[in-house]
Amino acid sequence: MEKMQTQLILLAGNSIFPNSTLPVVVYKHVFEPSEDLADAFRTHFRANNWYNFWEAGVFTYHHYHSNTHEVIGVCHGSTIIQFGGEAGEKVRIAAGDVIAIPAGMAHKNLMEENSITCIGAYPNGSDYDMNYGKNSERPAADEGIATVPLPEYDPLFGKDAGLVNIWEQYR
Repeated sequence: MEKMQTQLILLAGNSIFPNSTLPVVVYKHVFEPSEDLADAFRTHFRANNWYNFWEAGVFTYHHYHSNTHEVIGVCHGSTIIQFGGEAGEKVRIAAGDVIAIPAGMAHKNLMEENSITCIGAYPNGSDYDMNYGKNSERPAADEGIATVPLPEYDPLFGKDAGLVNIWEQYR
């Protein structure tokens, strides 16, 4: 983690995607690429109360979750993720990176879905919904996003650290 860099991406909502008043937190170079990254991410995430794991690529269409935040640890490969919708910000991510995505923030893989393999998790093991930017999703999605609490723990650094402190500044 000594080479780690943190990038914040703050994108306002629009008529299609609510996005968030909280920034996406991208932790670059958290771990050196290795064969055990999936286990390392699961261990760190679980120790910090982020679980309900999935292991897969990232969808190639814009989507967001209105009922929970999400963390993604990149185990293999690299890709470009676009946040915020068609006019949103693009970020290259690669094995060893971690992305914390606040509830409501649209995200999409701009390459092939399986160009990366990730471990995803949610604070307190929350279940997640899927939203795609359809008119019928709002205003219910906006109301749900407004009730999602800040996590008590950063998925990597624990209580009172990392995104916990960052997101508190934006609430």
